[in-house]
Amino acid sequence: MKYARKLRKGDKVAIVSLSSGMLGEDFCSHNIEIGVKRLKDYGLEPVFMPNALKGIEYLQNHPEMRAKDLKDAFLDDSIAGIICAIGGDDTYRLLPYLMEDEEFIEAVNKNPKLFTGFSDTTINHLMFYKLGLSTYYGPNFICDLGEIADEMLPYSREAFESYLEGNEYSEIKSSQVWYEERQDFSRNAIGTDRKSHKEERGFELLQGNEIFQGELLGGCLESFYDILTVNRYEDEKELCEKYGLFPSKEEWRGKILFIETCEEKPEPKLFEKELIALKNRGVFDVVNGVLVGKPQDETYYQEYKDILINVVDNNELPIVFNVNFGHATPRCAMQYGVKAVVDMNEKKIFINNNLSKFKYHPNIYDTDKVIDKVIYGEEICQCCGNKVSVYVENMYCEPDIYCICMECISNGKAAKKFEGEFIQYAEDVADKNKMNGLLKDAH
Repeated sequence: MKYARKLRKGDKVAIVSLSSGMLGEDFCSHNIEIGVKRLKDYGLEPVFMPNALKGIEYLQNHPEMRAKDLKDAFLDDSIAGIICAIGGDDTYRLLPYLMEDEEFIEAVNKNPKLFTGFSDTTINHLMFYKLGLSTYYGPNFICDLGEIADEMLPYSREAFESYLEGNEYSEIKSSQVWYEERQDFSRNAIGTDRKSHKEERGFELLQGNEIFQGELLGGCLESFYDILTVNRYEDEKELCEKYGLFPSKEEWRGKILFIETCEEKPEPKLFEKELIALKNRGVFDVVNGVLVGKPQDETYYQEYKDILINVVDNNELPIVFNVNFGHATPRCAMQYGVKAVVDMNEKKIFINNNLSKFKYHPNIYDTDKVIDKVIYGEEICQCCGNKVSVYVENMYCEPDIYCICMECISNGKAAKKFEGEFIQYAEDVADKNKMNGLLKDAH
């Protein structure tokens, strides 16, 4: 998996309309003004790709031009990031123009760029996942940068700012408030706040272990259903199958599935069908856990929880409900292919694409049998002095230890500094280098 660098001041970011062309309509002109100002305030230079503002009808009739904008953004070395204007329902029509274009595929591999969006953009994310590029199921231009309140929603703003160099996510926790969807998106509503509510529940563990981990993979549940059925467009299932867009059962193995429902607010019967479609593909048999987004306006909140438990029908599979991503506001950013550790004791999702690796203990984050239990929470490492979110609080040494980060264990600095070890004894290890690695570096 390739990971694009984060954005820096002075970077150009492309705005693309890969689904709906509404960004080019007059009724979105104020969103453009607001979004451009916010991007410039971050020191970024927005670049509207040539077809991004051509409107709904033109882009509906010309999926090849939508695809061209995305390809050209990847071919342009001056562009560092790509922001989707909004979702829609037919971005799958771009697949033939991209998945059969060797120049595009080569550009994605040689020049990875930060890519963000949600909803129908699920299809684009799955395409990039297949091509080996990690992308972000997160903020888009109209809904977030173009939010018509005086400020971006703070939680969503933090998500966008995680795309900036030096502001990377280390953890995701529940927003303290949630917002109802707007009824008025017009220019007349500029400066008005969304109706907000105090978050009373936070992340909810419906069943399974409190701690689980895996790489993130998922998207909008309606998009998955459209891929797997002929629910919306007759040719979508066939086209997506042609390009192998939906991950195989083996690709789902060990992952954390994240799913959320769209603004259509599917009725419980449809929600059940959508989950059954995933179940029939064996997804729930092989994933390590499931994260489920807050339903927009909390519609069918309890019904969805009950259906999830009934359809999954495996009380050992962890399911966490009411996570802030996707269509409900505010939203975080979920990065495809990144390692996540969900700790419901802390009610946090720890995100770290660079979790230290341990040669002799490859499952160190899954068990407390190898070294003292791995802790997930904020603390200052006694070795390097950095603020960390994953650490251990014991080692065999003279000083009192309460926090050693995994990096300092892996690189041997902690063992050297404190003249200690992390494992007391190991049988039949004749090789001194291996013994040092096992006891001192714990790797």
